[in-house]
Amino acid sequence: QVQLVESGGGLVQAGGSLRLSCAASGRAISNYAMGWLRQAPGKEREFVATISVSGDNTIYADSVKGRFAISRDNAKNMVYLQMNSLKPEDTAIYYCAADRDYLIAQNPVSYDYWGQGTQVTVSS
Repeated sequence: QVQLVESGGGLVQAGGSLRLSCAASGRAISNYAMGWLRQAPGKEREFVATISVSGDNTIYADSVKGRFAISRDNAKNMVYLQMNSLKPEDTAIYYCAADRDYLIAQNPVSYDYWGQGTQVTVSS
């Protein structure tokens, strides 16, 4: 089992930045691809970004490419999402999740473990 706890969400103006953190406990995340996903009110949960076990490979949704950056520190069992140039349409609950298979980690249903989420609200 992997337990995931997100932090760092909040209210920010459009154009601002936030850094989300995900603290893992239980099993080491070094065995998992890690991802960030989000769900806006009235919408389905969607993929945001994923990072491979080693951290050498990343994939981003087109909507966040060039603005968001995912990173990980396996020694600390931590995952991060740096979000810059935030837009009102980025408003959502952001979830950290662990996936055994990096190759399918763009599919929200493929993840094995999920955190409780952290709210990000971007005002215009």
